[in-house]
Amino acid sequence: MSIDRRDFLKVATAGAGLALTATPATASAESAPGPRRAPFVRSGQIPDAVVVGAGAFGAWTALNLQRGGMKVTLLDQYGPANSKAASGGETRGVRSSYGDREQGLQWAGWAIRSMQKWREWDAEHADALLPRLYYETGDIIMRPEMEPSMQRSMANWDVLGHPYEVLTPDEVRYRWPMIHTPDVAAVLYEPAAGVVRARRAIESVARVFEQEGGDIRIVKAAHGDVDGRTLRNVHLSNGERLEAGMFVYATGAWFHLFLPDLLGRRYSARAVGHVYYFATPAGDESYRWPNCPSYSVPGCTGWPALPDDSRGFRIRTGGDRSNDPDTSIRWVPEDRHARPREILSKYFPALADSIINETRACHYCSTVSRNFLIDTHPELDNVWLAGGGQAEAFKQGPVLGEYIAGRIFGTETDQELNDSFRLLQAEFDEGEQDFDVDF
Repeated sequence: MSIDRRDFLKVATAGAGLALTATPATASAESAPGPRRAPFVRSGQIPDAVVVGAGAFGAWTALNLQRGGMKVTLLDQYGPANSKAASGGETRGVRSSYGDREQGLQWAGWAIRSMQKWREWDAEHADALLPRLYYETGDIIMRPEMEPSMQRSMANWDVLGHPYEVLTPDEVRYRWPMIHTPDVAAVLYEPAAGVVRARRAIESVARVFEQEGGDIRIVKAAHGDVDGRTLRNVHLSNGERLEAGMFVYATGAWFHLFLPDLLGRRYSARAVGHVYYFATPAGDESYRWPNCPSYSVPGCTGWPALPDDSRGFRIRTGGDRSNDPDTSIRWVPEDRHARPREILSKYFPALADSIINETRACHYCSTVSRNFLIDTHPELDNVWLAGGGQAEAFKQGPVLGEYIAGRIFGTETDQELNDSFRLLQAEFDEGEQDFDVDF
């Protein structure tokens, strides 16, 4: 998406005028306000837009705003793909089986588009020697019986024309002899699903953003000075006040701390997942891509080791709870290692006694609606909020970035879709924030 410079300046001028004459809104955050434009500036070194947070939401949005004609500064207190970020882990799966979600059809469509965009990214940047990001593994869901969510996923795929297979346990063992199916009766297979190297992906997006003229600054930002319905700046930890015409807050697991009055009860990042990478047997390619699919069994997801560094065979289970991403423990203590070994002993028994190469832990960011949050600040016309995703946002990052930029530029006009991402007035009940992610 890009717009002509003259058209961009027309939009910018119109937006500034609207923002300067805006009156305080009387509608609630759940009402459906008309489109609002915010001021842009083009003066010296002042950016048109400042994006706070260089994770999946922020990095992709910054890149697409830059490509749309804006001058963009991207801020992150630890830097893109840092170890504390939810998008900073080694790998993330990409699948479109969202039959368990009210918005499952829409998410499935975006996930399928994202799979293609990950492939296109690899092809586009191969000559620049950026590392390969996407590996098509296929994904199998194995359950004791056919569940309603699996049936809804198939219905969504039928609508979208996306290929899938219903397998028997015998077919699973024939295709992938390393997989055991002791209590499996229902299997759903999505051939196009895959795995993305997450940390490298955000690093790659950040590099391209800079190469195309974007500015990245590693500094902590705080909500700044307000003039009516306009945010004038963000306050930086070095004492600077950074001005811009537009601000995008995409602070991930820090959102409820960044805007506590607004999001303290509407946004949760308390759930922490545990990830393990198990060593695969030397000389045995069974557990490495492309010989083993990604998988989902009750309480666990995972996928094969990827070339060429082979971090290991990945398995994720439920983890701890923490409200502070700055101080939460990001390695998994040994007393939590029994659960993944139990799962391996049932479905991948040859790996049950393998060495654990690495452990990771990351926060999952949730909204009350269990959908993405993509909306303007209810009190500020030039501030956009982008977050949530319930552990699924990274997978759809290439599409999310385009969509958020389109919302800002006013080219995304599907009102029903736009309304589905609004900030709701509803809040989490006491204790509900501890249990809003399904592991």
